[in-house]
Amino acid sequence: MPDTDKNPENPKKRTWTEEIEVAGDQLVKRVKELAADAQVKRIRITEPDGDLVLEVPLTIGALAGGAVVLAAPLLAVIGALAAFVTKVKIEVVRDKDEGKAGS
Repeated sequence: MPDTDKNPENPKKRTWTEEIEVAGDQLVKRVKELAADAQVKRIRITEPDGDLVLEVPLTIGALAGGAVVLAAPLLAVIGALAAFVTKVKIEVVRDKDEGKAGS
């Protein structure tokens, strides 16, 4: 089939980035909330000066349900990081599906 290389749905997928500043003590809670969101594709945690501390690629709803147990080591690392920082910036990359066929 000639249409296998040209999937009409792939061009409809777009991403957008959001930056959130959080206090260190709220970091784990906020990461859990973001990771449970099915649209979140990647989370990057940076210091206020812009240095990248941690980048976490996520699957759809990675920490939803029983997968929280599997993510416990990652959450432990984020918790340890939160103990050493007062404020960090979270960069959230989200998928935004365009459901319109004509645009």
